[in-house]
Amino acid sequence: MYKSFVVILVFGFLAGCANKKKSVITAVPDAEITIAFGSCNKHDMENLLWDDIKEANPLLWIWGGDIIYADTDDVTQIRELYNAQNKVSGYKKLKKSTQVIGTWDDHDYGLNDGGTEFVSKKQSQQAFLDFMDVPADHPRRTQEGVYFAYNYNGSLGKIKIIVLDTRYFRTALTPDTETEKRIKPNQYGEGALLGETQWTWLANELTKSDADFNLIVSSIQFLSNEHGFECWGNFPHEVDRFKQLLVDSQAKGVIILSGDRHISEFSKIDIPGLSYPLIDFTSSGLTHAYSDFSGEPNPYRLGNVIAKESFGLVKLNLITKEVHLQIVENNGIVPLEISQNY
Repeated sequence: MYKSFVVILVFGFLAGCANKKKSVITAVPDAEITIAFGSCNKHDMENLLWDDIKEANPLLWIWGGDIIYADTDDVTQIRELYNAQNKVSGYKKLKKSTQVIGTWDDHDYGLNDGGTEFVSKKQSQQAFLDFMDVPADHPRRTQEGVYFAYNYNGSLGKIKIIVLDTRYFRTALTPDTETEKRIKPNQYGEGALLGETQWTWLANELTKSDADFNLIVSSIQFLSNEHGFECWGNFPHEVDRFKQLLVDSQAKGVIILSGDRHISEFSKIDIPGLSYPLIDFTSSGLTHAYSDFSGEPNPYRLGNVIAKESFGLVKLNLITKEVHLQIVENNGIVPLEISQNY
C-alpha cells in the first residue's frame, strides 16, 4: 500500500479560457486510481452492474454514451428518460459516493446515427448537462457541444480526462450500397467528425498536458474500423489527424475509452513517433449486449470479444506508470484483462 495523497480536480474549458470554478479536492487512499466507465444503458431493463461498479470503489464513473435510448427531437421526452435513469436504485447509490462525468452518443443525443443535422441538438445539450449536474452558470453551458477536460493533479502524479463530442459537429456518413455493411468510409478528406473548434481545443489540451495519463473518452470506436457501423474509420483523414496530434503533442499515456457497439474488446496499435502503443478500450453495453455476435474483423484486437453485459475498469498506478484494464461482467467476473507500462 502506497502513502495517501490528495487529488485536485480542475475543470478546463476552451483553449485560453480561464477557470471560473473553484477546485474540488478529493482524498484518494493510495497511488492506484480506479476509474469505471461504460455505455449503452436502458433504465427499464434489468440493471445488473451498478452494485459491481460501486464495489470496485472507483474515483469516477464515466458515461461513454447512450445513457438513455431517447431517439427523439422532443427534449421533454429526453428529460423524462434522464429522470428515470436517475431513479434507478443502484445508480442512485453509486452517485452518492462517486463523481459522474461523461459524454453522449446518438441515442441520448436524440437521433440514431445522428450528427450536426439534428434539429434539437442545442436543447438536448442542456438536458444532458442537467443530467450531469453541471451548474447553470458553468462555461460548458454556452459552448456548442459537450466536450470537456478534467485535470486531476496530485503529489504522486497527474491524470487528464478528455471527453469528446462525436455528435454535435459530425457531418454525413456514407451508406454502403455495395455490401451488407451499413456504412462505408467517406472519401479521404471529406466530412468532419469533431469540427474545427473542437480540434483546436483538443490540440491545446494534449499539447499543454503534463499529465502522466491522458484518458480520451470517445463514444465511438477509434481503432476497430471494418465492421460497417459508426467509428472513426468512417472519416479516415480524422484518424490520421488524431494520430499525428499524438505524435506532435507527445502527450503521455494516452488511452481511448469507447463504447457504442454492445460488445467489449481491447484494440492496440503502434504509431511511429509515439513511444507507447495506443490502446482503444471499448466497453458496451451495460444493460444489453450483442448476444448474437458471431465475429467481425479487427486487426488491432487483443484477445476475444466479450458479448455480454459488462463495464470497464481502468486502474492507473501513478508510481509505476502501469495501467491495468479489465472488462467486468455481473458478479465481478473478469473475462478479459490486459496491462500496459507507460
